[in-house]
Parts: sequence; structure tokens; C-alpha cells
Amino acid sequence: MTETGTRALGPEDVSALSEDLRLACMRISRRVRLESTGEVAPHQFSVLARLEDGPLTPRALADIEKVSAPSMTRTVGCLADDGLVERHDDPEDGRRILVELTADGRATLERTRRRRDRWMAERVGELTDQEQATLLAASEILARIAAR
Repeated sequence: MTETGTRALGPEDVSALSEDLRLACMRISRRVRLESTGEVAPHQFSVLARLEDGPLTPRALADIEKVSAPSMTRTVGCLADDGLVERHDDPEDGRRILVELTADGRATLERTRRRRDRWMAERVGELTDQEQATLLAASEILARIAAR
């Protein structure tokens, strides 16, 4: 028994629980991303979010997003064509280009996040008080796991 009075899980149980949690997190993540793809595709949203703290080079974005440089160049080009980012010369190195969010890009980020939060809040709102309390505890635990 654990200090909470529950039975300790054996290695096989921990393995099964880990797999179930991984799959559930992946499915929820996918659903949240797909429920809010009205303005930008999920990969474009991710790039906009990376630029929120300041400009980056396309190479840095490609490295962060784990995609090829040509793929990131296409993504940045589409975002620039839509007015969500702008490209300009790096003042410290004229050979490099910096990509920066525009006001429209920032607004798109905010709208997309609100849609994602609304989708999740609707699903959580359908749960019982007990289920919501369980999720509250689980979210704290999952945040600790994600931080490692």
C-alpha cells in the first residue's frame, strides 16, 4: 500500500498506465490542434508561437521545430504572404534574415488559443465534479512529468 492507501502498481501496471497516458495525451493534443485550424495549419501556429518572444532566423525555427530548412522556408513564406510574419535583414549580420510576428500574427495566435481553450473547456465542463477534481490533480502531476 502507498501512503494514500492505494495499492502500489507493479512494473507491468506502470507500463500499461504509461502507454494509456501517452496515447490519451497524444489524442487530446491532436484534437485540440485540429479543432482550431480555421486560420492557420497546426505547423504554422507552432511557428507563430515560437516567434512570440522575439524574432528568429529561419534556420533557428527549423532547428526548434525539427524540420528541414527548405520546409521552414516554405512555411515562413506562406505566413509572410498572409501578413502574419515579416522578414527583414538581421542588423547584426546582413547575410541573415530574421522572421518576426506582425500584429496580425499576434492576433491570430490569440484567437487560435481562445478557440483551443474553449474546445477544451467545453469537454471538461461536461465532466462530473469528481472527474474534474481528478483532472485537476492529474494536470499537476502531468505538468511535473512534462517538466523533466
